[in-house]
Amino acid sequence: MNAPTHAAHLAPVVNARPVPQVFIDALKARFGNNCSTALVIREQHGRDESAFAPVPPPSAVIFAECTQDVADAVKLASEYKVPVIPFGVGSSLEGHLLAVQGGISIDLTRMNKVLSINAEDLTVTVQPGVTRKQLNEEIKSTGLFFPIDPGADATLGGMSATRASGTNAVRYGTMRENVLALEVVTASGEIIRTGTRAKKSSAGYDLTRLFVGSEGTLGVMTEVTVRLFPLPEAISAAICSFPSIEKAVQTVIQVIQLGVPIARVELIDHNTVRMVNAYAKLGLREEPMLLMEFHGSPAGVKEQAETVQEIASDHGGNAFEWATTPEERTRLWTARHNAYFAALQSRPGCRAISTDTCVPISKLADCLLDSVTETEASGLPYFLVGHVGDGNFHFGYLIDPEIPSEREIAEDLNHKLVSRALRLGGTCTGEHGIGLHKMDFLVTEAGVGAVNMMRTLKQALDPHNIMNPGKIFH
Repeated sequence: MNAPTHAAHLAPVVNARPVPQVFIDALKARFGNNCSTALVIREQHGRDESAFAPVPPPSAVIFAECTQDVADAVKLASEYKVPVIPFGVGSSLEGHLLAVQGGISIDLTRMNKVLSINAEDLTVTVQPGVTRKQLNEEIKSTGLFFPIDPGADATLGGMSATRASGTNAVRYGTMRENVLALEVVTASGEIIRTGTRAKKSSAGYDLTRLFVGSEGTLGVMTEVTVRLFPLPEAISAAICSFPSIEKAVQTVIQVIQLGVPIARVELIDHNTVRMVNAYAKLGLREEPMLLMEFHGSPAGVKEQAETVQEIASDHGGNAFEWATTPEERTRLWTARHNAYFAALQSRPGCRAISTDTCVPISKLADCLLDSVTETEASGLPYFLVGHVGDGNFHFGYLIDPEIPSEREIAEDLNHKLVSRALRLGGTCTGEHGIGLHKMDFLVTEAGVGAVNMMRTLKQALDPHNIMNPGKIFH
């Protein structure tokens, strides 16, 4: 495998197109106070949680309140061939929101209505600015819930755009499996619908799956219909410490291969436990740890938990701590959800370069343990968390942005990790998406022919290349 050039990862290549003043004037005439050119607003919408150096922000921000607002903004952008970048809450990690070719940002957070709840069919239709926590709060009286949990309180539009997953994916799947239908504004400003609320369809090309994971490069999602699931009758959570990462991973592999329907199983390494203890005053044992959750009937949950505890004990697992009330479960999961912020606080002023590989479960130990050895040898501070039930894990390399050599080390470690994952039949990104950071890896993973087919689709659907240009591929 040829190594991607690291220069592309160190600083985005900015090739901004001119944005005519007549276009900005047309936006202000159409949107009034919902069009902002204030620098502070533009800067807020021109960055995400990635470790990229800042680039010039978009020229304007449109605060859309309905589908027609989005369509009108995109029509104007198409007329003047100005790039459009959809914006949710800014929690993406791969530079998706950076205006590397200039343009405008369409903020969708005001489109935050739950449009229809079809409890009998286990579906709900929402606007793209609805966040996962908001959705679950609004549907809790139905006895249903939306299980996709990427950690951040992301919008469903953003989660659909990046094909997000998270801690529950081992049991409930990712956004790919759970988005049934979309309303989309295309690059010409046309409003189309894809999919239906039916559980299956053989009608034509699967346009819903085409847009899910397209990272804003094909259109702007303005409605999303997703699956819901019955709230489990019983939920039990547990943490378990292990003498080594290897023992923890072996436990996970055996649990999955035995078909235990575990709902969540997350790995936190000893570095991360130490950081979380300091951040949240938790007092956890500073050893590799699995956080697990079981859903089902009381008898089913008890059986699952006993099976997993027996497997973990065989691999040296100890210090089991169980939680069955919501308050106890929240306390246990605080460690996982605070990991990113705890890590950043452990080295004030640092930035985290996050990896996102996913491998077949049988290859998890090989990939993870070799990568730990490499990272330890580098001397770079790091944290490690993983949705290891589906073979997905994340190193967070903590770099000083003022020390270029640290970024080089982190990028080299990331390259070695991705190369290893691809050799083992895995992917360069399990859930974060390609964005700016992984474009070279996509070519290696998918092949030139497949990437050229993606470019052909992009050209056909977005002939002026205005939809989030410069992302996914060059």
